[in-house]
Amino acid sequence: MNTPRINPATAANGPRAPAEDGDSAGRVWTVAAIRALGMTTDIETAASILGFGRTKAYELAKRGQFPVPTLRIGRRYLVPIPAILHLLDAD
Repeated sequence: MNTPRINPATAANGPRAPAEDGDSAGRVWTVAAIRALGMTTDIETAASILGFGRTKAYELAKRGQFPVPTLRIGRRYLVPIPAILHLLDAD
């Protein structure tokens, strides 16, 4: 008898719709949730907030075309939360 396995990451919130590049970033972001992230966030979260996927986010950041300024620290990209809020006219 096969017992279905439950993914604990989706069990509490239900399944999320996959983004176009396969990333499961179907979260709805509120201004309060964005502010709660702190002063910066990773590029994947910033892309989710802005409505596109991880792959596109890294492509844009590498070309210097991400919709808001990014901070390159080693191999990581960080995105300032105030810049995201300003872009969304929520500051």
